[in-house]
Amino acid sequence: MNILMASSEVVPFSKTGGLADVCGALPSELAGLGHEVAVVTPAYRCALQSGQPITSTGVDLEIPIGSRTVHGRLLESRLPGSNVPVYLVDQPEYFDRPGLYLNGGEDYRDNCERFVFFSRAVMECVRLLELEVDILHANDWQTALVPAYARIEYCGLPRYENIATVYTIHNLAYQGRFWHWDMLLTGLDWKYFNWNQMEFFGDLNLMKTGIVFADAITTVSPTYAQEIQSSPLGCGLEGALTHRRESLTGILNGVDYSVWNPETDADLVANYSAATWRQGKAQCKAALQQQVGLPVRDDVPLVGFIGRLASQKGLDLIQAVMQLRLPHEQTQWVLLGSGEEAYERQFQEFAALHPGKVAVQMKFDNALAHRIEAGADMFLMPSRYEPCGLNQMYSLRYGTVPIVRATGGLADTIVDAKEATMADGTANGFSFDDYDPGALGDAVTRAI
Repeated sequence: MNILMASSEVVPFSKTGGLADVCGALPSELAGLGHEVAVVTPAYRCALQSGQPITSTGVDLEIPIGSRTVHGRLLESRLPGSNVPVYLVDQPEYFDRPGLYLNGGEDYRDNCERFVFFSRAVMECVRLLELEVDILHANDWQTALVPAYARIEYCGLPRYENIATVYTIHNLAYQGRFWHWDMLLTGLDWKYFNWNQMEFFGDLNLMKTGIVFADAITTVSPTYAQEIQSSPLGCGLEGALTHRRESLTGILNGVDYSVWNPETDADLVANYSAATWRQGKAQCKAALQQQVGLPVRDDVPLVGFIGRLASQKGLDLIQAVMQLRLPHEQTQWVLLGSGEEAYERQFQEFAALHPGKVAVQMKFDNALAHRIEAGADMFLMPSRYEPCGLNQMYSLRYGTVPIVRATGGLADTIVDAKEATMADGTANGFSFDDYDPGALGDAVTRAI
């Protein structure tokens, strides 16, 4: 098949979360299965500064946005280690900015306009680059208009008449909800602004639009596919998803083991395999402790966390457990991530009060992320909800014990260590059900 994948972020060009990891790895895997795959993503400032070789295609864009025409151009690169082409939509007014979607904690006010432009550019790539496309794969709210344009405006046109659309929901909580007058930016007829299609409590909802117009809908784990068909994880769209349930499939995300593999990971002080993990992890733990400024002790449990500092990730549970344990327990904690200011401040205060027990870094560092996965004894993911999650699977590969709340993809991948599962050999971590500090604390105690 010929597949064109549209994503607002793709590793190694841009990243804020797991969407970028998936869309940076899946195309190469599909190509390895014999499919012809190409990717379209914005030419953000960070993409142009990523160090990847990027050239001009010589193709210019003229995209209608409301009553005006906005110009851009198409650049080209490749996914590293593959022949998968990546087409970057270059429009400096929209994409030459410090952040992908926000700056200083605030969403860009023109996010709707930016991704209307990008979605239309995706559609135009087919014609302007003379691509043969069987499947047009859109991801999350930023490209949710692609299935609508394919169904409403491009259906039946040369090169578009046989295209089917797939829409993947990576996180339903982020819906691309904008005020109703932004409907004018889309160029679509107002008749589609109704409660059955694009309207949501008086607003324009791009996620809902993708759900309504896509030929097939996928999400990133079987459990999450069930959870989002009811409240609260349906986030108000459970009705639309239930209506499309015959077209909805949950497919567990995978891991790019060419990147996440302790036997070959270039970011580690020592590589190791299943046969040499004790010595290898001990060296990695000591190196991690030294790097983040914790005492080098092999007899003290080291607990790791990597992720966005957002309420979704269960940070309030982690705070409560740390606050209870830090004064009297010999356990070390290393946290990597950035996000909500209140969480950043609290964890920095923990580090200041307990310098030998807590280390934090409030910005993403890919090399340090690999070193935490290798050097930590345990890894925390006590999420309120988790569509799939990748770090628990990285942890399994690196011999680091995951401690998770049984929701979404965490429930699909981690089997709690109980007497029965230990006996039959299926246990691979520790999980708990109730969203409660006591439940997380009990799981940590069991793991230690």
